[in-house]
Amino acid sequence: MMRNTNKYKSDVILDLSIDDDSFGFATSIDDALAQAEAELVVLNETVESIKELKPQCDKLDYILAASSGALCGVIDIFLVGKPGKSPLGDITDKWFANRTMDFAKLCHPDKKEFNSLDSALRFLEKEFKVPYDQTGLGDAGRAVFDMNAKNHHFKSLAHNPSLLGLFFSILDQFSNTSHFISDGQLISLQQADDKWEVQGGNVPSKLFCGFVNWFGHLMSDVSGSSSSVKAGNRGMGIPSPLWTWTNDIIAIKAKLGLSVADTDKVINELALEIFEKGYDTRFQTAQAIPVFLNELLVRLIYAVRRLYRYFTETSKAEHSFKLMWKKCEPFSNPTVKRMLTVAHGTFCLIDAGEAVGRAFVGGGGTFNVVEFVLRLNVVGVGRFAISLYGETKRAISYGHAKRTSDFAAKEITIVENYIEGLKILSVKYDDARLMTFIADFKKSGAYIEAFGKSAQLAELRNVPANRVLKSKADIDRYFGGK
Repeated sequence: MMRNTNKYKSDVILDLSIDDDSFGFATSIDDALAQAEAELVVLNETVESIKELKPQCDKLDYILAASSGALCGVIDIFLVGKPGKSPLGDITDKWFANRTMDFAKLCHPDKKEFNSLDSALRFLEKEFKVPYDQTGLGDAGRAVFDMNAKNHHFKSLAHNPSLLGLFFSILDQFSNTSHFISDGQLISLQQADDKWEVQGGNVPSKLFCGFVNWFGHLMSDVSGSSSSVKAGNRGMGIPSPLWTWTNDIIAIKAKLGLSVADTDKVINELALEIFEKGYDTRFQTAQAIPVFLNELLVRLIYAVRRLYRYFTETSKAEHSFKLMWKKCEPFSNPTVKRMLTVAHGTFCLIDAGEAVGRAFVGGGGTFNVVEFVLRLNVVGVGRFAISLYGETKRAISYGHAKRTSDFAAKEITIVENYIEGLKILSVKYDDARLMTFIADFKKSGAYIEAFGKSAQLAELRNVPANRVLKSKADIDRYFGGK
């Protein structure tokens, strides 16, 4: 970048206004001005860019974000609650039941309508049989492994709606086995079904059939079994995707030959216990509703406020959809992300406070962990954790950008001073005529004319006569130290 600020204190005439790589070689003041102003634009953009990393929230933004979080927290307390006592849970149960019937109709297009969830489940259970669907292992097995119809969807790894669940489903279908977790151990049942045979004529087709079978069987279990529905019960669905990791850790450690920690067992037992109380995928979906509503409200509040501000501050002649969207879009700016952090933090504070209170009430004065986990909105906690991660990442990026911006601000001062000096020089002498001495020096045989122009430039700069270099010999003596 140009560092010559032209303070007119040159000791000799050889002040050639030579620029570095940023400006190149300027042959006139007009060229130098154009290059300096171009760099000034870049530096100003660098300083302005830091605003894209810093939230521009005002007090009303924070108040509205916190209000949204509080409202959705109240909705979570009264409408989500815990399994079995959840108005929103009843809605999600019905939604999954309808989707199960839709899936059954899709798999059996000849049959126009399944008149009940029970009939749809019976069809799917028959259509998507698997070798790992043991609801019990006999009296001895039930006593040793505590495997029964109430918990086998959780304990059976292939019933888990996760990548590891898909892996074990394919493995069990290919090898006719059944893998499940019990008391912190990975149990493998060999020859699980004597009549089982995976469909498909080659490996790719078998893999495809295995995947379809896994998904179809999950759909047959997501709303409970046909027997439970027939009896009028809610039934045991499939485990929550946010809790199946407790099985995954134990299974992975067992396959790698690593010992399972007591903490892993305790958390796995807790996940199993809340599943037996109805905490499944259907209830997890109910928990996601107030979290999604909170997200939607905050983004809507942000967009509406900026839209109103845009129309009040922008004249009709300047209205454009592109500019309006840039001002109002509620997705990729730090301001709406800060508002989301406040909203989800408020939501979690209210939800966790209610869960703690219910835990002490349910435990008769002692903290009941199961009651706390049943009440705690894990989806909300996860969303808040994502917001905190984003805030931390932006804070680090802002720190780096702030140092760059501060340095650019100092460079702006230097460049502005340089431009001011060039403007003064452009008034003081004919730059187009005199500054060509620089190019003359670069050409051989033009010394006399170049030295003449150089001497005139020195006089304009008020260089003392004894300091002016009027010939090549004077230059040689000067650089030779004579």
